[in-house]
Amino acid sequence: MTPFSVVIITFNEEKNIGRCLESVKDVADEIIVVDSLSTDGTKSICASYGVTFIEQPFLGYVEQKNFALDRASHDYVLSLDADECLTDTLKKSILAEKQKGFAFDCYRMNRLSSFCGQWIKHGTWYPDRKIRLINRQKGKWGGVNPHDKIVMNEGSCLKQLKGDMLHYTYESIDQIMEQTNKFTTIQSKAMYERGKRSNVIKIVLNPLVSFISGYIIKRGFLDGYNGFIIARYASHATLAKYAKLLQLQRKMKQQAGATHR
Repeated sequence: MTPFSVVIITFNEEKNIGRCLESVKDVADEIIVVDSLSTDGTKSICASYGVTFIEQPFLGYVEQKNFALDRASHDYVLSLDADECLTDTLKKSILAEKQKGFAFDCYRMNRLSSFCGQWIKHGTWYPDRKIRLINRQKGKWGGVNPHDKIVMNEGSCLKQLKGDMLHYTYESIDQIMEQTNKFTTIQSKAMYERGKRSNVIKIVLNPLVSFISGYIIKRGFLDGYNGFIIARYASHATLAKYAKLLQLQRKMKQQAGATHR
């Protein structure tokens, strides 16, 4: 049997963290919560579960999750967000691998997300396959903020686990509107820093492709009204990030021109 750690990053997650910790308390050998200086009851809830609680000002999504990964005592680490939890089937799958000594470098699982009280089972949201349980000597968090993902070393072996990771996401239209605006601002800046550029063609075509892919090709329409709303906001997010990127490009070009005058 090989022990493993669970690491979670939090900020004002009193609504979610108890459910998350409850789902892993019987399978993990260590639970570490890295908190970005919460002002609600997150810390006291974590204390009631006896977890290792580390306060760390937010470094960025990728950076904060790697900070948490580095604090684990064991090589095998399961990374979760506070609004995620394990189903019983997924817990059994993880325990079976633990009993066998974790023969693979990383483990992938499906994530099932809720939207306005409905579990979304089609479109771009499911199966939302995520690598979350890894040998931290073989991989780490990467991607472009705020869309982080685990990146494994070349040659790492992977296994898909049975069972879902539940994701309790937006409870209202207001929440998805607010998050879309916040995330597209972060994403456009990250894209610019990586040398990506926007133009009018991308602003016009990419949102249309996003909607057709999510709603029609990946059958988001089978989730009814909420399936339409999700596909519509995915399209809007695509438009917003490329429009903000183009705006940023123009701003930086103007600043560069002013500097050379």
